[in-house]
Amino acid sequence: MSNRDYNVESSDKKDAKYAYTFDYDVLHKYMYKAFIPYLKLPGNMLELGCYEGRFTERLAKHFNDISCVEASSKAIDVAKIKTPHARFYLGTFEQVQLDKKYENIVMTHVLEHVDDPVAILKRVNDEWLTDDGYFFLVCPNANAPSRQIAVKMGIISHNSAVTPAEEEHGHRITYSLDTLEKDATKAGLEVVHRSGIFFKALANFQWDKLLQTDIVSPEYLDGCFKLGQQYPDLCSSIFLLCKKGKR
Repeated sequence: MSNRDYNVESSDKKDAKYAYTFDYDVLHKYMYKAFIPYLKLPGNMLELGCYEGRFTERLAKHFNDISCVEASSKAIDVAKIKTPHARFYLGTFEQVQLDKKYENIVMTHVLEHVDDPVAILKRVNDEWLTDDGYFFLVCPNANAPSRQIAVKMGIISHNSAVTPAEEEHGHRITYSLDTLEKDATKAGLEVVHRSGIFFKALANFQWDKLLQTDIVSPEYLDGCFKLGQQYPDLCSSIFLLCKKGKR
């Protein structure tokens, strides 16, 4: 495979897309699996950035009281069909006003899109998270092997670079475990657990093609998830579990 055939997200710009089968069918499944041991049950849930509700559906299995903040009215219209009992707030994280605190707050693949991530994380800590609640924060990983391979191929300049395709889709930063924890602690949150979601050496478009075959078994996918917990810095995404910091 040549450099021109390989991209961190897609093999060709005309084929570029933001959401992949890998995201929905694999990564969502294992994010959910990583969260389950830490969910505060029974309790309430706030999802920051639900988009069209694909991950919300999984969370809603555990919560009757679930709220979502989303800046796209079209996305909310789709999400409402999937989780009709959820409460949706249309607005940005900077401006939205919520009328209560939450024992579980989830933000997955969203923080890298905001202009001032520390300010948003500070709102989580100061305004929205209960004193005994958990904040589940997941971001794409700069050090994922698929990105490191792209660096060695000369496609991107360094692991934490924001690629043109990512920039087009609103990415502002590419986090690693240390830089994500830096912003979380700067905002006042206390990190109580660090992990990774799914060991990943192939780009998303390559995984989508692979998932159409019988080459990869469910057991293999489970193995990638378990290996990722052992080597979080080599995962598709990085995961911080946080609680409210001490004032």
